[in-house]
Amino acid sequence: MSDLREPAPYDALLLLSFGGPEGPDDVVPFLANVTRGRGIPEERLKEVGKHYFLFGGVSPINGQNRALLDALRKDFADHGLDLPVYWGNRNWAPYLTDTLREMVRDGRRRVAVLATSAYASYSGCRQYRENLAESLAALEAEGLPVPRVDKLRHYFNHPGFVEPMVDGVIASLAGLPENVRAGAHLAFTTHSIPTAAADSSGPQEAHRDGGAYVAEHLDVARVIVEAVRERTGVEYPWQLVYQSRSGAPHIPWLEPDICDHLELLHSDGVPAVVMAPIGFVSDHMEVLYDLDTEATEKAAELGLPVRRSATVGADPRFAAAVRELVLERAAAEQGRDPQRCALGALGPSHDLCPAGCCPARAPRPAAAGADGPYA
Repeated sequence: MSDLREPAPYDALLLLSFGGPEGPDDVVPFLANVTRGRGIPEERLKEVGKHYFLFGGVSPINGQNRALLDALRKDFADHGLDLPVYWGNRNWAPYLTDTLREMVRDGRRRVAVLATSAYASYSGCRQYRENLAESLAALEAEGLPVPRVDKLRHYFNHPGFVEPMVDGVIASLAGLPENVRAGAHLAFTTHSIPTAAADSSGPQEAHRDGGAYVAEHLDVARVIVEAVRERTGVEYPWQLVYQSRSGAPHIPWLEPDICDHLELLHSDGVPAVVMAPIGFVSDHMEVLYDLDTEATEKAAELGLPVRRSATVGADPRFAAAVRELVLERAAAEQGRDPQRCALGALGPSHDLCPAGCCPARAPRPAAAGADGPYA
């Protein structure tokens, strides 16, 4: 990493996230934003939104982003990094376009962007870049200055992201009954996506054997397993599994599902499971419902002891990692050759998404990449 505290050429950091409802009246409008253009009727949206209604219509993601904002601002201030931090969402207030409008009116012209998605995929990277391009086009249409935006590289294997997850797995193992702990299985979970999207994720020339999305998760899982072995003396069996599937049943998605996996482990005599949601930055709705509610209820039905390890959230080590990513990218933009921190076998990700990276079925302009506008 760069040891500089000068973030030039950047004059702001944008935290870019998914967004979520903050009350019962927000749920259907929020889901209408998420599914815009698909023609889904309101009654179906109400059915889909039942998970949110179980939690009072409030998604935890906005509160968790506020906590992360506080952690970032504290870390930046503590380390003398004079860089304001803004927050914009894809699907709910504060909306991305509104935030970018505020930024340009504050005089911000060169923006580093941190997306709350750590891995390569269309929905986790390219779609955010498309959202950025759409918002920048809206500013241009309004006659406002259009800032340059640079999305920071994928941080799935940055030590500041991985090490808190290692601690979470070890704490969850310690929370299991002692008589089953040694035989526990580690189920690393992430959001399922269509297999076609997984196969086309990342630079096409780099991952011909299954796609970057799966490869990156597997690499992180191996790093965590090895770190757990070094600290506990036990090499626990593990598997990468999936959760939160949506979409038409006839379209193939990544499997196995976590609940199916729990049933299989129980039938094989596995005495306990730690569910580690490595694909998620914070404990948002997919974690609270799909793991803490649905999967935990399935485990209870089976009589299978389970624990769910913590996500990174606003851990100070993650905030420090974001600072390092900003300074690393700033140094590269200054023509320096910064040290890029990464664990595992894949090494640090690219700064600039190559042309055709994580393609969509219907291509749209995408900012902050080799094939996008405003780059």
